[in-house]
Amino acid sequence: MILTVTLNPAVDKTYTTGELITGHVNRMRTMMKIAGGKGINVTKILHQYGYAVCATGFLGGYAGKFIEDYLLGEEVTCRFVRVEEETRSNMNILADNGYVTEILEPGPVIDETSQKRFLEQYEELLSACKLVVLSGSIGNGMPEDIYKTMIEIANSKGIRVLLDTSGNSLRKGIEAKPYLIKPNQKELEYIVGHKLSSKEAVLSAARALQANGIEKVIVSMGKNGLMSVSGEHIYYAKSRRIQTVNTVGCGDSALASYAMSLMNGDSEEEAIRKAAAISAANATTIESANIPMDTAEELYDAITVEKLA
Repeated sequence: MILTVTLNPAVDKTYTTGELITGHVNRMRTMMKIAGGKGINVTKILHQYGYAVCATGFLGGYAGKFIEDYLLGEEVTCRFVRVEEETRSNMNILADNGYVTEILEPGPVIDETSQKRFLEQYEELLSACKLVVLSGSIGNGMPEDIYKTMIEIANSKGIRVLLDTSGNSLRKGIEAKPYLIKPNQKELEYIVGHKLSSKEAVLSAARALQANGIEKVIVSMGKNGLMSVSGEHIYYAKSRRIQTVNTVGCGDSALASYAMSLMNGDSEEEAIRKAAAISAANATTIESANIPMDTAEELYDAITVEKLA
């Protein structure tokens, strides 16, 4: 089984409108509400592709119940810790002029008692899992090194960890040497402390992280493609041009794909081709983390994969 951890999940509300104008009343044309947060997105995709997955993290209030009810309805195993404060809601506004605006709530405060209960449960859940995916921001009140602690626990049990977060949570998490990290280009720039203006610069930064003990560094670069650095294997993949509808969840899609490839024992070239195809397919629909599988299969054959020196 794959264990997914979402410390700060959300109800994602996606709106469509002609144009978003700040300082004015904006009436939305449509609204869609789904269970979200990076780890929840990974969970949904793994389940869609038929993998056994257990979802854990923190949930609270009506919004938390909405997320858990959705996952249980899909027959996903849920082991969330309940908290008193309401799980957050996020807004994603898609305008006809091409602009995408995200409004992200901070989420509930997680007290020390809940954190202790979660870590005890997390350690128990590891005994039934082969792979752990840690995704997204941490909750309010949680230490910045919470992911570091969780990675160290998993490493002590010989369980591979995939980490996808940002800022100091990523910086601290890297110290524990997870098996795989998946920063986007901006997150990688934050870690190295300077702008990465070329593919070669991205590769150099990824190599530096790998030299510090990270087995695989996967860098998502939006429309500019995906880079994989693993040992001596360096690949760059790019999809053909697609009609983009909503890019939210594309990074989560790539991470879920890599989790599946690790379970399957795919080659590095096969793994990046699948990840690029699933990520691109996610961008073609308004609902994030609900992969149009026929589209992903079509895109798979059109992915350009380049082996870098």
